[in-house]
Amino acid sequence: MARRLLNVLGDFARFLIDAPVTTDVDEENGVRTLRFNGGVAQSAMRVDAPFDLALSYTETMMGFLLFNASPRHILVVGLGGGSLSKYCYRHFPQAHITTLEINPDVIALRDEFLIPPDNERFRIVHTDAAACLARRDLQADVILLDGYDARGLPEGLSSESFYADCWQVLTAQGVLVANLWGGDGGGELYLDRLRGVFDDRVWWSPAAGSTNLVAFAVKSARRSPQWARIPQKAQALGKRYRLDLPHVARNMRWRQNPDDLSLPGE
Repeated sequence: MARRLLNVLGDFARFLIDAPVTTDVDEENGVRTLRFNGGVAQSAMRVDAPFDLALSYTETMMGFLLFNASPRHILVVGLGGGSLSKYCYRHFPQAHITTLEINPDVIALRDEFLIPPDNERFRIVHTDAAACLARRDLQADVILLDGYDARGLPEGLSSESFYADCWQVLTAQGVLVANLWGGDGGGELYLDRLRGVFDDRVWWSPAAGSTNLVAFAVKSARRSPQWARIPQKAQALGKRYRLDLPHVARNMRWRQNPDDLSLPGE
């Protein structure tokens, strides 16, 4: 009886793993949302401001500006509704934006999310990002890692070997920004992997009103924060791009443990 139950559970688990992923788009109160299998929102877009960042974690990911404010090539892993790709395309005209997406059904929705067509400095590539980065035939000043599937953060995009491939792809002034969903309790594990690859040059910030943790890993010691200058830099860049970078900077400086949700003086 026990063996039969285990077989049934095993068959059910394989069904869940192999079941096709559906991409669902809904719209409410002027916000268009992408979901996998009807689950949590993977991406959101305000229809009247399609190039803005509608979710707090995407705004937090722009904290890479504190380390590199003039990237020439931004590599985005995971297209979703294109929020990160569109924002970078609009606000960093000096940069080439390359987005890697494994799911063709997601790419097929690009018109619904008003994603620009490919051109000389903007392109979407249908590929397995882990395999692509392992070949190390790309270079990027910034990697925005936001690749999720219906089950969450894939192991292939959060392993130590994958982070090592990211390190190799980054230029000397490079920054890896990883959206880590804190809801699965794996935040500390992912941060430890990043610390091992990036020689402890890793800082993180929680996204406002979210369980998302955003980690910033810097390739060169020369790009480590000069904390005396960071507040002024965050203020200036935040004003320029209309982002709350001062809050992101305070989080990065003081937070040591992803379970610690308080800042000094709070």
